[in-house]
Amino acid sequence: MAYSRRLDFMFCELCGTMLSLNSTKYAQCSLCGSKRKAKEICGREICLTATAKDIQRELGIKPFVKAGGLYIDFDGEEEVRHATTRRTCEKCGHPELEYYTRQTRSADEGETAFYHCRKCGHRFKEG
Repeated sequence: MAYSRRLDFMFCELCGTMLSLNSTKYAQCSLCGSKRKAKEICGREICLTATAKDIQRELGIKPFVKAGGLYIDFDGEEEVRHATTRRTCEKCGHPELEYYTRQTRSADEGETAFYHCRKCGHRFKEG
């Protein structure tokens, strides 16, 4: 079978409607009735490959987020991102830390805050 990069052989030259093969001799436009010889269409097929990145770029879609701050992009790569706060890292002095909170003790006690420095990787908890 012959592959074609042009898609126009499947559509009417006058109105752009997709052609239908109504007989073995010709393809006809269902809207305006124009005809094209079946020999021009038969034996040809269109091959189109679109990756998830192509679709993401075309539609302007950003990577999406799952629960717990886990970002997954269209390549399947995962990266954990949390909210940031203006708090200085105890180890390197970086002025911004990522944090999240969890209820680690009984319900009548406060939450524990977990901090992470993206610059040096230092982790600590508070509470």
